[in-house]
Order: sequence, then C-alpha cells, then structure tokens
Amino acid sequence: MKKTIPTFKSDAEAERFVATADLSKYDLSGLKPVRFEFEKKSAQLNMRVPQGLLDAVKQRAAVRGIPYTRFIREAVESALSRPQKTR
Repeated sequence: MKKTIPTFKSDAEAERFVATADLSKYDLSGLKPVRFEFEKKSAQLNMRVPQGLLDAVKQRAAVRGIPYTRFIREAVESALSRPQKTR
C-alpha cells in the first residue's frame, strides 16, 4: 500500500518534501492537474451567444469548479494550440 502525502504548514515545507522525497512511494491518484494563470489580463472580449450555449458553458465550468470566463479562455487556448488545418 502506498503512503499518503503529508499535510504541510508552508510552501517552503512542501517544496523541501518534493525535492527530497521519493514520490513513487506515495499515492498520487487523488491529485488533479492545475493551471496557473500568471499573465495579466489586459484585453477584454465582449460577444453575444445564444442563451443555451452560455448556460451549457456555465454548467461545464461549474462541474470543473472554475469560473465560466476561465472555462471560455481555456477553450480558446485549446483551439489555438491544435495544429491549424489547411483548406
């Protein structure tokens, strides 16, 4: 059976643990990937969409536990990161 990850009181304590521990001995199955947004949001986008589409976006965002505006931004980033199709 794998060990559970201990609780840390500070970021420095967690960083020391990650730097020195053999993480293969720990159960990491409950972890989820997290994206950090460091870039300042300096531009604004306003657009009209059908109410049903907005409701669906808000519902999906709620399931993921993120604001719907972040969900939309991630969808745009995902679309732009795929290879561009030629006609």
